[in-house]
Amino acid sequence: MFMPAIRNLQDAVEEITEWDLQIFEKLTAMELTPLQIERIVCPGKIFDTEGSVLAIHWHPEMVPLPLVETRLRRVYPHAGQTLIIPTQHNEILVYGDYAGAEVDCRADAFNRKIQILLHFRSGEIEKAHSLRSMIAHTRQYRQTQLFEFLETLVDPRHEGCLLEAARHTGTEEALVLFTGVLAGKLKRMIELRSDSIPDMALKNKLVISYINAHREFYDAHAIDRSVIFAAGVKEVVKRRFRLDYFYEVNEIIEEARGLAGGVVVPHPEQFWPVLLADYDVDGYEVWNPQSREFTEFLIQTVIRKNKAGQGGRRLLVMMGDDTHLSEKILDPEQQDPDKAAREIGHQPPWDDTAVRKILNMGDFDKRKVIDEYQSRLAGGTV
Repeated sequence: MFMPAIRNLQDAVEEITEWDLQIFEKLTAMELTPLQIERIVCPGKIFDTEGSVLAIHWHPEMVPLPLVETRLRRVYPHAGQTLIIPTQHNEILVYGDYAGAEVDCRADAFNRKIQILLHFRSGEIEKAHSLRSMIAHTRQYRQTQLFEFLETLVDPRHEGCLLEAARHTGTEEALVLFTGVLAGKLKRMIELRSDSIPDMALKNKLVISYINAHREFYDAHAIDRSVIFAAGVKEVVKRRFRLDYFYEVNEIIEEARGLAGGVVVPHPEQFWPVLLADYDVDGYEVWNPQSREFTEFLIQTVIRKNKAGQGGRRLLVMMGDDTHLSEKILDPEQQDPDKAAREIGHQPPWDDTAVRKILNMGDFDKRKVIDEYQSRLAGGTV
């Protein structure tokens, strides 16, 4: 069934063409085109009945924050209560009165990489010299991992990783070879343009975007399968990335607390041990668009931990939209539909009847969470 769809993949050439260079320039460009700007400032959905917006887990990526501000005003025209903090991967960004980041860390207690969200009043960031240095080091991880990802796809010495990903994704040899050809060209173009490529462009998603750009030449089903295989290789590479590259999570938390920062654990269902680790955090994210299976259980877990506490600050229930704005500026055929549908601050479970019933058991609702977390970031003891 599949082989006729990929016969023309054998015609893939290794030479870098003018088309390749044009696509590479487009994919690594940080300046938005007029069409891309329109996609940001003209949202497809408007939530005009939403009075409160909690957005503490989202990624502007290359989209300028003034454009984000315009979008949010249009998405939530009647919001009277807001807590909106960007959490770029391993980079502190300031947005209005607040600043934030999502930081990759090493958790020695259970020997794995986790992520934490950091939030601050913007004035505190002027003193964050040590934390900025730590995060700058961590940010290089995504570039390092991209190079390992490409190397794995093109170097025969990594055949074991390719076989593992091929078995897991059900990928035929012809498609493995085709993906390797494309990865090889992308790797050489990065080397050719190494002096001019913005750091923000050098991340794993570049590989997927470059493969997707070939839809005008190859069968769409074959490209879909190539993307799935490449994503499988990426997961193998991520799993094997050395943990000692990262700072230990308690080191990052200590630095954040020294700046009166807040700490929230995202994606908890992916990091079950974190719920048992008793880190010094303000709350747990119990829902986001890719982590929603155990929302009710996680809320109950936070409530139980609060009841068993020793009189300290209670843990907060958080929700995050995990919006990546770069997804919204892509041409529709290159978008991941699930990611493209996300919207900053849009978290439907707050209004779900069954979820609200459990939230009420812990005296949680979105307005109260916003008030409590704002108070903490302002130096309060709530």
